Amino acid sequence: MSEKTVPFYDVDRTYEDNYRFGPFGAFAEVLGGDAKDGVSDDQVARAIASDAAASADAASDSASAPAESFFGVPVDLPFGIPAGPLLNERFTTAAFHMGFDLAVYKTVRSRAWGCNPFPNVLAVHPQSADGILTPGSDECDGGVLADHRFDTPISISNSFGVPSQDPDVWQPDMQKAMSRAGVGQLLVPSFQGSRVDGMTSAEYVADHVTTAHLVLETGAKVMEMNTSCPNEGHNRLLCHAPDQVSLITEAVKNEIGDVPLIIKLAYLPSDEDLEYMVKVTAGRGLVQGFSTINTISARLVDAKGEQALPGVGRDRSGVCGAAIKPSGLDMVRRLAALRERLGLEFGIVGVGGVTEPADYFEYRSAGADAVMSATGAMWNPDLARRIKQSR
Repeated sequence: MSEKTVPFYDVDRTYEDNYRFGPFGAFAEVLGGDAKDGVSDDQVARAIASDAAASADAASDSASAPAESFFGVPVDLPFGIPAGPLLNERFTTAAFHMGFDLAVYKTVRSRAWGCNPFPNVLAVHPQSADGILTPGSDECDGGVLADHRFDTPISISNSFGVPSQDPDVWQPDMQKAMSRAGVGQLLVPSFQGSRVDGMTSAEYVADHVTTAHLVLETGAKVMEMNTSCPNEGHNRLLCHAPDQVSLITEAVKNEIGDVPLIIKLAYLPSDEDLEYMVKVTAGRGLVQGFSTINTISARLVDAKGEQALPGVGRDRSGVCGAAIKPSGLDMVRRLAALRERLGLEFGIVGVGGVTEPADYFEYRSAGADAVMSATGAMWNPDLARRIKQSR
């Protein structure tokens, strides 16, 4: 990979700097900013103004409506960027301009929440010749090399801790982000509950409902709830507790009504566990879709075998990118098989290791109704356009 490649989320800057000045690279250029210096709100406004006439002409010239849909909403191509690197409206607007027709606004909370210490993103190098990381393998527990050599196929650490702005900040920004979606495009908000010291189980459920209500107030047409990042202790995922997920989704669904609800899942190796999750959520009509997978947990080490990411509790990190593609495809195939065998109707969003157009089509063939790319899109901002050219 060229050293000149600048991902739209600059891994050499803090999360706070990315939020304030990003996006970077081609995403900055499409908004009228400098590829290295990022963009300002004024630059975004000028870019949108100059693009408005062209967009209107394109819409009027279109002879037909978008051919596909995402949970009932018409979209041109059911491909986009999942929750994670799209920090605010500037990032999502750039994504839409670059042809990503689905943009998931980074997961928000009911309160401001800080980010893990910098750095948050390192290049990850599994030992296998093909660069694949197997969930639960000895390598995941023994240590995977992580450094600053960002080579292809690209795999990275994801160690942010799900930071969030205060609702007073993210609500108006989210509304603005929704308004920037063009014809055949959709902004999808991601949210999760926040567990704090002393909180009861009932309060934890209530916090999910509160956050869902805040998202609903922005006018969301589809919502995604994150169940696949640590919420209840080190390396414990909410999606490992399906009965609790069922309880929470029931409360959330009662709050949001007919708005489709997607839940984000980690890799679940047990077929029985996955089937049970499907039955107690989609089987009860509480969930309309699953987005999978998030990341694969692994212990990350430097060249000396020492902890790669600084700080207490950061010996392990989520790994995403090319290394997790087989696991993502596996989850999609198993969900598709369950959907058919159980006679249920739910959508499947395939995520993990999509770096080339062929990966998109492979996920669709596996049963995904939509596909998303985070790491791949960060380093390959033309990915959506290339997929559209390949149709």
